[in-house]
Amino acid sequence: MTKEPIADARNLFEALHDGEDAVLRLLRAGVSPESVDEDGTTVLYQASVEGLTGAVRLLLAAGADPDRASGPEAGDLPLCGAACGGGAEVVDALLAAGARPDLPEQFGFTALRWAVGLGYSRIVEALLSHGADPDLAGPEGDPPLVLAARRGSVRTVRALLRHGAGSRSGALAEARRTLAVDVAEEMRRGLIETYGAHEVVVDRAVVDGGVTVTVELLRGGEPFAGRDQQTGHGAVATVLEGELGIRVPAEELAVRALRGGGPELDDWHEQVSALWSRGDEETFLAAAAWCAAGDPALRAFGADVLGRLGFRADERPFAARAVPLLRALAREADDREPVRAAVTALGHHGDRSALPEILRHAGHPDRGVRYAVASALSGLAPADRVDGVAALVALSGDTDARVRGRAATALTELGGGGS
Repeated sequence: MTKEPIADARNLFEALHDGEDAVLRLLRAGVSPESVDEDGTTVLYQASVEGLTGAVRLLLAAGADPDRASGPEAGDLPLCGAACGGGAEVVDALLAAGARPDLPEQFGFTALRWAVGLGYSRIVEALLSHGADPDLAGPEGDPPLVLAARRGSVRTVRALLRHGAGSRSGALAEARRTLAVDVAEEMRRGLIETYGAHEVVVDRAVVDGGVTVTVELLRGGEPFAGRDQQTGHGAVATVLEGELGIRVPAEELAVRALRGGGPELDDWHEQVSALWSRGDEETFLAAAAWCAAGDPALRAFGADVLGRLGFRADERPFAARAVPLLRALAREADDREPVRAAVTALGHHGDRSALPEILRHAGHPDRGVRYAVASALSGLAPADRVDGVAALVALSGDTDARVRGRAATALTELGGGGS
């Protein structure tokens, strides 16, 4: 007995949660890949919103229209739903099937507007690579670059700049404005204005190279409303200033780096890159002074800058002056980050004279420092590295996998084989 079409459609929606084989069986049995439910939602839209990449690919291969609008008002698009949910692989599949990246859904939102506003840099890059307009404003009228600057996602900003986005001055003004704002407090106030006074929970997590702050309101101990915000506005401002040829005092860049979180984050790296690219006496003197500062984080920042100076032909005199400062820091520093930064910087310079300062930290309790030692030894010429073989052998048996791998690689390059 032949099933009614609505029953077939319902089965296909249910099959989304039973796995790709279940979806494939129904499609092969003749169920339409354009099936809709009672509310007018297409099965492709549902799969896209839920991030079901395999099901999306099967539906597209069976003939589902990647641009077909969905929902009671026929105002929702699969590409926008995937972008809003952060489904990068689904976005890739839809674009490969011909989805138009600038097609607006209800209220004028495009996939790029959703992705930029939510800081999904990987999706932003995919959309731009498939022809999305980097200057197409959303329904609020703000250009994408301004929205990205407000969001605080330096990777999204860089993606837009690579594809020629304009409104750079406006974006810089927005980044600088937000630098002076307590984003957690701003979100808290906004939520309370909307929903009234409730218990507030604030969470911070490293996401996509920066710190994302999430503020949630609780009712009966359970979250019912929330907002999140990336905080890479210092990095965003520095990137935009570079694009506009604006030279910011070195001290301001150092403040941004320290306020941004830590050496593993984009805020820190962007400030180091901006200073290193200057390669001048003023920058060298500033970094040298930071290496002697009382703040361990500032000493680490100074070491990271000195570790990058001296590699262009016009900067080579800086290397000869930087190595003694870095050796002194490696000898005298007690805090983890200055030690890590000094050892890493000495490895960049590859100066054999620094071998004693590098080796003295081979047994450091912090795995990041031990990894820096293995990397620094790898940065030495093979003939200079020989004196560090014993340390590399010990590090090749380290409890941390990254340290073991780095040390083993350095030994293999020497012909030691790691044993």
